[in-house]
Amino acid sequence: MAGICCGVVGESEPSAPVDSTTRASLRRRLDLLPSIKIVANSAVAPSLESCRKRQKRDATPALLSSPGNLDLESNVSSDRKRVKAGSAVTNPFKNSNPIPNSATEEAESCFFSDVPKIGTTSVCGRRRDMEDAVSIHPSFLQKNSEDLHFYGVFDGHGCSHVAEKCRERLHDIVKKEAEVMVSEEWKETMVTSFQKMDKEVSQRDCNVVAANGASRSMKNSCRCELQSPQCDAVGSTAVVSVVTPEKIIVSNCGDSRAVLCRNGVAIPLSSDHKPDRPDELNRIQQAGGRVIYWDGARVLGVLAMSRAIGDNYLKPYVIPDPEVTVTDRTDEDECLILASDGLWDVVPNETACGVARMCLRGASSAEGGDSDAVHNACSDAALLLTKLALARQSSDNVSVVVVDLRKRRNNSNQAS
Repeated sequence: MAGICCGVVGESEPSAPVDSTTRASLRRRLDLLPSIKIVANSAVAPSLESCRKRQKRDATPALLSSPGNLDLESNVSSDRKRVKAGSAVTNPFKNSNPIPNSATEEAESCFFSDVPKIGTTSVCGRRRDMEDAVSIHPSFLQKNSEDLHFYGVFDGHGCSHVAEKCRERLHDIVKKEAEVMVSEEWKETMVTSFQKMDKEVSQRDCNVVAANGASRSMKNSCRCELQSPQCDAVGSTAVVSVVTPEKIIVSNCGDSRAVLCRNGVAIPLSSDHKPDRPDELNRIQQAGGRVIYWDGARVLGVLAMSRAIGDNYLKPYVIPDPEVTVTDRTDEDECLILASDGLWDVVPNETACGVARMCLRGASSAEGGDSDAVHNACSDAALLLTKLALARQSSDNVSVVVVDLRKRRNNSNQAS
């Protein structure tokens, strides 16, 4: 992600003597603890809430020590109960995105279906602001009597609101395009969907139609909207996967990445859109633009990627058109990893697949392939990958989605 790294946020200051018996004093002491919050969302969670609601902090959060000076905070909002499928994606500097309470029931029903098990993490890391967003929509569409599943990672730059709009809207746009799709033309469908998403985030008045037909505003209270109504200098990468029983469709725009682990081999399903990639460099130059090396290759010396959603001020050099791959699923497929460049900048594809594979195989052998164990293993894999990225000094937000692609037939397992 392009942007200015503001370093690690968090300073410890000596606290003034206070009454240790009061609730207020306990709050003040806890507020002085520097922490980087991370949440592992085990995944068959429904879509995240569209509006960003401020989350109340518990008076006594539990902080657990972990490698790389990373603190895991297990508390949730005092007015929301913890759900079994995961907890809110939080960070210390922005409002949270709680998962609805219905996640528990939906997750439990997924344990006994053909919906892939998923684990997600999203962490602010060493950045001042959280600009990543993750979109998880199992069974978002049924086509030809088959359930299709949508997973996406969006890495914003300039501000978070374009990534958040992609999280809120892109799966709906893909669904509408796929419903009228003829003869499995996934490449055209995904390109059209990304272009429509780009037009939406470029509109001055970003209103969308909710499921009930009511119009609601997508605007968030963010620093860029105080500076410019249009926010032309804001954008986001997008790596999206639609998983069907037979195929894996990956659409990538930017430098986030999708990697398939098949029989222990890491197979990249997307190619990073870097300005110095030969074909991208040629396209930019033919459009009249330039690639300037300023702390790496950047379009006009500004953006460290050659494709993104948004970034109107860099068009036509930076385009929203994704590259789409369609891969046939096999019995040797193990997992799919979608992540922002906060992971891929410091963790190679092979290492990431090795970590995820270890977690999934360990759960299968220890628990006999129990669905709950596999569900937790996906969360463990996403969490370990995030910890590894931070331990290797990743300076960016880190978001990871791990999808278990192994075909399990629960009925046959129970019968045996």
